[in-house]
Amino acid sequence: MSLKKGLIIFILLAFGMGALIIFRSVDHETIRSLLAANKLKLLLALFVVFIAWVCDAGRFCALAFAAHEHVSFSMGIVLTWLNYFGSAVTPMQSGGGPFQVYALYTRGIPVGKGIAITLMRTMLTILILTLAVPIALILDPDILVGSPFLKGVVYYVFAFIIASWVFVVYTIMRPETIKKLSRSFVMLLRKFKFLNSRKRVIKLTQWLDREIDNYILNFRLVFNTGKFWLCVAIILSVLHLLALFTVLPVLMSAVGLPFRYVQTIAVQAVFMFILYFVPTPGASGVAEGGGALLYSILMPENMAGIMSIICRFFTDYISIFMGVIVVIRMLGWGVSENIHKGASVEDA
Repeated sequence: MSLKKGLIIFILLAFGMGALIIFRSVDHETIRSLLAANKLKLLLALFVVFIAWVCDAGRFCALAFAAHEHVSFSMGIVLTWLNYFGSAVTPMQSGGGPFQVYALYTRGIPVGKGIAITLMRTMLTILILTLAVPIALILDPDILVGSPFLKGVVYYVFAFIIASWVFVVYTIMRPETIKKLSRSFVMLLRKFKFLNSRKRVIKLTQWLDREIDNYILNFRLVFNTGKFWLCVAIILSVLHLLALFTVLPVLMSAVGLPFRYVQTIAVQAVFMFILYFVPTPGASGVAEGGGALLYSILMPENMAGIMSIICRFFTDYISIFMGVIVVIRMLGWGVSENIHKGASVEDA
């Protein structure tokens, strides 16, 4: 799937589902509540999104320091927006990493280290959600009541996350096995005529070995000499998620809806947990429709759909738009397309 096609699918699914939600759920009471919304609280929601960006950028900086590299705060903000853009145009929100790794590489950070830094950032978020979701379900078991499909999805995601962590730990403990697999991949490329010369095979093999060493070294640096910065990254990861989850209750308050803060966090934690593994680009369509379904636990149905769209606008659409600007100005569309194609090959 090309970069342009992924972005078009994202927009069509998001707008299509948004239009369907508005048509089926919005009534006169909904419009009245929106028109009477507290403008200062809407600005507060925007400020909370900014705090989320700051926390996300800060953990990039902290993880880079843990790996004995330097990433400026402004670069951390850029990496945050690139992640939103990359995630929006790829299935399973998998495309943010390659854009971030390329941006780090342009700042002199080796590819292997860049992969480890961005992977650690993602795994921290998933680890926190993995711990938070069971707690959320204990606090509010009604989230999954009456929805066997949703319950099955949660179990599937738990299994996927456990497998992911097993893979990461295995790569750290058995780097030689990973190198053997990479060499087998290179030979497969040569077999199918993607690599014609022996010189290219040797150069690619050496480059992969070097980057795997950088990847392993980075993880060991983080857990051995970078423990302080790792702790900082964990704290910022928790604050980042709390900031994102706070946007919805602020928006609910803006339109006069009552809420229980802990319950709103619990529902959103379960929802984000699932969205990480939705196959549509940026989880578009599912995020809007699923939000309308789950948020009906928190508010009347005539408000749940539109609040799902508005919350998504604040937490995702603005960041994706900023990511588009960064991609065009910093990388250029052509370079971004090449990065995207490279990521698609790796995913395949």
